[in-house]
Amino acid sequence: MSTVWSQVVGQPEAVEVLRASAAVAASMVDGTFPGGSTSAVAHAWLFTGPPGSGRSVAAKAFAAALECETGVGCGSCPGCRTAMAGTHADVHVVVPEGLSISVAEMRALVQIAARRPTGARWQVVIITDADRLTEGAANALLKAVEEPPERTVFLLAAPSDHPEDVPVTIRSRCRHLALRTPAPSAIAEVLQTRDGIEPPMATWAASVCGGHVGRARRLATDDAARARRESVLRIPLSLKRMSDVFDCADDLVKAAEADANEVSGTRDEAEKDALKTAMGHGGTGKGTATATRGSAAAIKELERRQKSRATRTQRDAIDLALVDLAGFYRDVLVLSSGGQATLTHPDRERDTTQAAAMWTPESTLRRLEAVLACREAMELNVKPRIAIEAMLMTLHYG
Repeated sequence: MSTVWSQVVGQPEAVEVLRASAAVAASMVDGTFPGGSTSAVAHAWLFTGPPGSGRSVAAKAFAAALECETGVGCGSCPGCRTAMAGTHADVHVVVPEGLSISVAEMRALVQIAARRPTGARWQVVIITDADRLTEGAANALLKAVEEPPERTVFLLAAPSDHPEDVPVTIRSRCRHLALRTPAPSAIAEVLQTRDGIEPPMATWAASVCGGHVGRARRLATDDAARARRESVLRIPLSLKRMSDVFDCADDLVKAAEADANEVSGTRDEAEKDALKTAMGHGGTGKGTATATRGSAAAIKELERRQKSRATRTQRDAIDLALVDLAGFYRDVLVLSSGGQATLTHPDRERDTTQAAAMWTPESTLRRLEAVLACREAMELNVKPRIAIEAMLMTLHYG
C-alpha cells in the first residue's frame, strides 16, 4: 500500500528516523506518551542533501505524517492527502521564487506559526531552500525557533554543499537529517511505479539525471528537456572556431531565457490581472477611481517579485547546463585515468572517449575548473552572458 513515505526515494535510513519521530508526535497528541510533554518532539529540523535528493519531499512527507490521523503517514486519511497536496490548513510551505526569502515574508509566517493548530494536531512550517534567507529573515525566524509554540514544528531544507548558508544560530537549534543521492535503480523504480514510465525510458533517465529525481522525471516525459540536454552536451566537441564560442554562449543564454519565459509568461499576466481585479480595476462603482489610483504601488511590487522570479528561473536553467558540462569533463577525466567509476553521462561515452584521446588530463582539468568558476561567478551575480563567454573561451583553448 502506498504511504506518504513512498514519495521519499532511496532514503531508507532517513525515513526510519522520521517515521519514529512521527510516532512519538502522534502519542503526544493522543496522550499515550509516558513523558507527556511535547518537548520530546524536535521542534525544528534541518534537512540537507545534494540537489535532487528529495529534501523538500521528505519534509512534506514528515509534515503529512504529523497530521496523519493514524500517526504513521498512511497516505489515505484526509490529513495525509491534504498535507501532500499542499492544502492542509496547518501546513505552511515557503518556496522562494525569487533570489531570496524576505524578512516581511518570514515575519508573516512566524505570526501564522504562533497560532494553535486548527486540526488539534501540529502546526508545521516548511521552508524550502532555507539557504536563501536574508539576514533579516533569518533573525525573524531565529526568535520563533528559540521559543517555539507548543504545537509547532519548523522543517528547513538546504543543499548540502551550502548548509553553512543557514546561520549557525538556527542550525544549532535544529535536528539535522542528512539525505543522500538516490541510487539510479531506486529512481527508475519510482518512475515506473508512480509515473507509469516505460522501463527503458525510466532506466535511461535515472542513469543520466545525476541522482536528481525531479530531473529524471522531466527527462523521461519532456522532449524539450531531452533536446536541451543534448544541445549542451554537444558543446565540448563543437568549439572548433572562435565564432563557435559566441554562438554557443548565445544559444545557452537564449535557451535559459526561453525557460524563464515559459515558466513565468502566462503566470505573470494571470497574477497581474488577479491583483488589478482585487484592487478595483474595471469597476464602475463609487470609490473605484480612488482604489485604482492606490493600486500602483501594489502592481509595482508584484512586477518586482515577478522579475526576481524570472531571474532565478533563468539562472537555475543555466546552472543545470553547467552541471551537465561539468559532468562531461569529469567523465573525460575518468576515462583518461583508466578509472572504473560510473559515468555521469553513460549515453555520451563515445564523445567522452574521443575527448579523452584528444585532450591531456591537465587540459581537461582546466576546462572543468572553468565550468565550476562560471557557476561561482553566477552566484556572485556576474552577467550570465559575460560569465558564459569567459568559460567557453577556456573550453575552446583548453
